[in-house]
Amino acid sequence: MHRRFRSFTARALVACVPALGLAMAVGAGTASAARTPVNARAAAARAALEHLRIGQHAVMHQVGRAVLVKGAPTQVQSTNWSGYADTATTSTYSKVTGSWTEPKATCTSKTSLAAFWVGIDGYSSATVEQDGTLIECVGGKASYFTWWEMYPSNAIQVVGSSVKPGDKIAASVVRTGTSYALKVTDSTTPANSFTTTQTCAAATCVDSSAEWIAEAPSNASGVLPLAKFGIWTLKAATVKAGTKSGTISSFPDSEITMVRSSTSPVVKAKPGPLNTAGNQFTVTWKSAT
Repeated sequence: MHRRFRSFTARALVACVPALGLAMAVGAGTASAARTPVNARAAAARAALEHLRIGQHAVMHQVGRAVLVKGAPTQVQSTNWSGYADTATTSTYSKVTGSWTEPKATCTSKTSLAAFWVGIDGYSSATVEQDGTLIECVGGKASYFTWWEMYPSNAIQVVGSSVKPGDKIAASVVRTGTSYALKVTDSTTPANSFTTTQTCAAATCVDSSAEWIAEAPSNASGVLPLAKFGIWTLKAATVKAGTKSGTISSFPDSEITMVRSSTSPVVKAKPGPLNTAGNQFTVTWKSAT
């Protein structure tokens, strides 16, 4: 869902989200007449997502170095990420996991989105291997999905479209050599679960970071409004780099706050501190834009 941080302002996505709702207006013909408004909206939403690349990432803008405590996360800001990332190890990352309860969105008439995911790469590299869930608010209604992506090899791959608020989600990315096993389990609504194995050459996917992120996706116009998700709680985070397995705090980590821009740092989503085990935190929605 994301790409390398190249500038503080997120770069535009290659593909944009097409207009929804009225574009699916019912016309003459049996197939159109058979569609209910709900099914038409869901079909339009899913079609749009399949052309969306979630997450262009801005440069990590570091803040607060003077007050950092030894062993504490580095404080950074981004225009579209909020959460935690592990970086700066001499070994490459080979496993990242996390679980959450899908939050409930409060939608307005304006289109907004929020993505929740775990992944390898993307913080400081040109590829990303990731999976998770996505909220899309269109016309005051929310749709929920499971998905995966191997950027830049493919656009977001939507798998499940019957995710509901309160569903129990577990996500993981596990690398073995140049193979990546991407897995999302919706234990509440199993039809949304999937496992897929993808490949990426070692020279291309460098495995230099691991992430647990709430994100405001982007389109050709820039970062889209962040859907009002309330609080996202990431639990049971594990990570492996080289022969060492641990939690988020087992490796050098960054705590990422989502802000409007570097010149107007209005907070859009704010991560809470890690728990004592270093495997759980919250992200609180603050502003759509």
